[in-house]
This record gives sequence, C-alpha cells and structure tokens, in this order.
Amino acid sequence: MSDNREKDIADVRSAKRQSPWRVIFGREIRAYFTSPIAYIVCALFLVFSGFLFFSTFFLAGRAELRAFFETLPLVFSFFIPALTMRVFSEENRSGSMETLMTLPVTDMDVVVGKYLASFVSSLTLLVPTLFYVITCRVFGRPDAGPLAGGYLGAVFLAAAFSSIGVFASSVTKNQILAFFIGFAVCIVLSLINIFGALLPGILVSFTTFISATSHFNSIARGIIDTRDVIYFVSVTALFFVLTVSAVRNARRG
Repeated sequence: MSDNREKDIADVRSAKRQSPWRVIFGREIRAYFTSPIAYIVCALFLVFSGFLFFSTFFLAGRAELRAFFETLPLVFSFFIPALTMRVFSEENRSGSMETLMTLPVTDMDVVVGKYLASFVSSLTLLVPTLFYVITCRVFGRPDAGPLAGGYLGAVFLAAAFSSIGVFASSVTKNQILAFFIGFAVCIVLSLINIFGALLPGILVSFTTFISATSHFNSIARGIIDTRDVIYFVSVTALFFVLTVSAVRNARRG
C-alpha cells in the first residue's frame, strides 16, 4: 500500500500538463482494480443481488427486477462504504496524506479525484447486473421505463452514498470505523421512511423528504421528478463539501 502511495506522489509531481485531480483519479482507479478487497466486495454484491433476482425469477416465476431495486438502497448502504472506507483513512493512517498535501495540489483536487474514483468504482457493481436485464428481456417482457428508471436511480444513489462513504473515510484513520460511520449514515437514510411511519403525523413528511429510499423508489418507477434529482444532488454536494472541509482542517492541523 505504501508503494502505491509513493507512486501516487511521483505521478502528481510529474503531471505538469495534467490536472492534479485527474492524476489522483487515475491512481485511485488503478488501485481499486488491483485490490483484492474490490473483487471480494463485488463478488459478495453479486451473490446478494443474484439471490434477490433469481429467487424471484425461479421461485415466483416472474422475469423482473423489482425485488432487486426495492432492496438496492439497503444493499448499497453496506457495499459502497466497504469500497470507500480506505480512500482517505489508509493515507491518514500511513502518513502519506501529509506528504501528498505538501505537493502543489489543492484540497479540491484531492477530494474531486478520490470522490470520482469512488463513484466510478461503485458503478462497476452495477455492470454485471445488466445480465439480469438480458435475462428478463429473453424470458419476459419487462417495461423499459422502470428498468431505465431503476438504473438511473441507482446511479444517483451511488453518487450520494459514495459521497457519504468518502466523507466518513476522511474523518478517521481507521478503515473499520470509516466503514461503520458511512454505513450508519447510509442505512439511516435508507430506513428512516419506515421508522417515520411510527412518528407523529407532522414528522412523516419530513422523514419521507430526507429518505433516500423514497426518492430512489420514485425514480425507479420511471417517474423523473426534479425534487428527487435535487435531493440526490444536494446530499452528494453536502457530503462532498464536508469532505473538503475535513481535508482542509486536517491540513491546517
């Protein structure tokens, strides 16, 4: 891991004609695809998602992805923080983050590069699930609208949860702690609409508004509402800004 970080630093130093965030993005992507953790997380994700799809396909006899999309916020709440937990925490632990920040890169460069790499990495979880779509098209006639909406919603969900995971990683040197912080925030946003039903009526609309699941389900039905898009953009932007602030404070400290 330290060898990879030394290469990161060397790449940034040599990148005179390339934006620093692009160099950081490239190094993080390469680190992702050479890390066994990424393949383990991806394999486990496929096991869970495959069970949800094929249990519906074989046991219920329905060629659809409804069960997969209905549980995706919960599944992403676990797997995306698992992918992002090392993004900052590993460098904070090893001390290479301090060396990186002494180079001619801004806080924004670092966060943009690492966030985009995390976002792209989370999207790779969805690529193998396109096989489920092909299966549905071969053995059934699923509506194209909900399928397209489900994957579009998944992209927005991945963007928001990646931002949360990167923020969690930026505030601690411990990867496990970073995972649990990211998981806690994501799972609350995923389940708060369920617990909201137990609250007084005046709070129901509030919990629905901040629920990632409610907004995701709306898009997954094939209904593109600007309120849902604004929600995911706002959550992504909020935790992105918090990450920049955390990195800036760490540099000053």
